[in-house]
Amino acid sequence: MLYQIYEAQRSLLEPFAGMAEAASKLFGNSHSMVGQTPLAQRISAAYSLFYRLAKDYEKPEFGIRKVPVDGVEVAIDERVEIDKPFCELRRFKRFSDDPPTLEKLKGQPPVLVVAPLSGHYATLLRDTVRTMLEGHKVYITDWKNACMVPMSEGEFHLDDYVNYVQEFIRHLQSKYGNCHVISVCQPTVPVLAAVSLMASRGEKTPITMTMMGGPIDARKSPTAVNDLAVQRSFEWFENNVIYRVPPNYPGAGRRVYPGFLQHAGFIAMNPDRHTSSHYDYFRDLIKGDQSSAETHRKFYDEYNAVLDMDADYYLETIKTVFQDFNLVHGTWDVRSPAGEVERVRPQDITTTALLTVEGELDDISGAGQTRAAHNLCKKIERREGDHLEVKGAGHYGIFSGRRWRTVVYPQIKAFIADFHARAAAEEDIATPERVAAQRAVVAERESDDRHLHVDPVEGPPEAESADALVLAAPLLAPVVVDIDLVPPAPRAARPRRAAPKATVTANATRQLARATRDTRAARPAAKVEAKAAPKPAAKRSRTTAR
Repeated sequence: MLYQIYEAQRSLLEPFAGMAEAASKLFGNSHSMVGQTPLAQRISAAYSLFYRLAKDYEKPEFGIRKVPVDGVEVAIDERVEIDKPFCELRRFKRFSDDPPTLEKLKGQPPVLVVAPLSGHYATLLRDTVRTMLEGHKVYITDWKNACMVPMSEGEFHLDDYVNYVQEFIRHLQSKYGNCHVISVCQPTVPVLAAVSLMASRGEKTPITMTMMGGPIDARKSPTAVNDLAVQRSFEWFENNVIYRVPPNYPGAGRRVYPGFLQHAGFIAMNPDRHTSSHYDYFRDLIKGDQSSAETHRKFYDEYNAVLDMDADYYLETIKTVFQDFNLVHGTWDVRSPAGEVERVRPQDITTTALLTVEGELDDISGAGQTRAAHNLCKKIERREGDHLEVKGAGHYGIFSGRRWRTVVYPQIKAFIADFHARAAAEEDIATPERVAAQRAVVAERESDDRHLHVDPVEGPPEAESADALVLAAPLLAPVVVDIDLVPPAPRAARPRRAAPKATVTANATRQLARATRDTRAARPAAKVEAKAAPKPAAKRSRTTAR
């Protein structure tokens, strides 16, 4: 019922929000009559603030059109490579007409960024993706709003999340040989489970895993989020925060944890900070500081855009991660798409390097929660620098903003580059040097193919000219040795008769047909003989006639 009340309120406020936006523009226009009144600027700012508070925030776009790569602007084409019922695997493909830059792009490591499914859209990681594109091939999981998924697509469970991640990893491995995985916040747990299951089956696992601000062990340094999950029972969450989607959505009737409840929870964690932020926005508009006002708009356009989560996934995450701590206790079982139940065993991971990142001031995932992954992955060799604590950074600061770009990203980039180079020495993985070598081989083959076409199925090559026949000589030598390329002398009884055409003996023809398994291979050789034979034959014929 609460979802229906919220929808009624939203529908009621929508026309007033539109009117407030129009009034704000009217009073903010200095060329209009009302815009020249003494209080016009304040009235415009007040209407703008009301519009921002009452409007409906839709899913933003990534909007990444180009990025710099070593000083060269590279165009970005955003595309969906895999479309699942509850998620899209989105790729940011880079293009350049600068040959050295293009060579560099082809050899850079592929990275799968697993975005959180915890109320916000994947666009929350826009800054993460934009920065990573400067040195990596980037893919991201773009989770869908559950209210937009029809009931015919079935339910979505935490097990499905784990299976999706495994499918996406295999997709990148099939294209590039292997890949790297970065998980931010909530997905650190299912990503660790996915890689663990792949390792237990003996599958190839990603080269590296980077886990940032996630609740691997939610018992350590519990935050307000952790306390709420522990203080309330599973039944309380099921009875108080799960509602059905109203009829005006494609997913009507689906049980979900509504995004507006998650948004309310975010606001409730820091109400004073958000109140001050909106008041500062109002004052910036009065002062005419459009730069600061635009920064506020961009942040809250992202922050206020929320999505619904399927009820089964949400409740299972609460129970598995925050109440029973199944991952750290070693009691987590995941059902595969084939219906088999498998135990999650992080200790089976041996060939994947691990880097953990935490923010010093993180109020969502407390200190030590992400670092606990090292204790679970006992067979991964520990090394210096395998954990990074970002001083002065909160939860969002470790994957967005100045500290992400200047502190976190350089270390992640070096970490990926180091282990990617090691893996390239052992496996067939693209590196700049390997790409250059492969292109040289391809260029050499293309140069040869201008004169010679080799059919790998039909056997020896077909020559387009006498020069091509010379190139093919090593392949044809065992066959043409029995071919009489010198025409027989003409009979004396027939003076001035045209020179006889060059012929191929029947025996040679049979040998050629058996060797090539295609009688067509005999025709080009005969045509070459016919072109070479007439001149000497004609001269010999005239001499005999005289």
